[in-house]
Amino acid sequence: MSRPDLFLDSSALFAGVVSADGAARGLLLLGEAGLVTITVSEQVVTETERAVARKVPGALAYYREALRSSGLRIVRDPSPEEVAAHRDIVVHEADVPIVVAAMKARVDYLVSFNRRHFIDDPGVAARSGLRIGTAGDALAWVRKRLTGEEEGGE
Repeated sequence: MSRPDLFLDSSALFAGVVSADGAARGLLLLGEAGLVTITVSEQVVTETERAVARKVPGALAYYREALRSSGLRIVRDPSPEEVAAHRDIVVHEADVPIVVAAMKARVDYLVSFNRRHFIDDPGVAARSGLRIGTAGDALAWVRKRLTGEEEGGE
């Protein structure tokens, strides 16, 4: 069984960095332990750093340390042409590069707290071919994978 690969958007990465516990933090810790791969795009790194600096400036040093210690896989942002080719994949145009980056990275799961644009619209998962859910959803899925409860990849 391959190691689960999770793409965290900026809402999930932010939650994992600034909360002392919770599912997003748990996913980052699993990444540090080498049990899962945590993938983000360059855009996610930039957006999250801006959010941390704006909302919790005292956590900025921890955020930067978390990037170094967690073994994040940082993938390049999709090209403007790739984004344009998939612009109908999600209603909110600013989110298209995130979904396309996750697709290109061939991750197992897109983790987000953006219910409105990702989770509550099942068409995004169908069009992208990605599992999409909250950090809690992803953590439950990872547990099943790691304990062998999940058969056949689903």
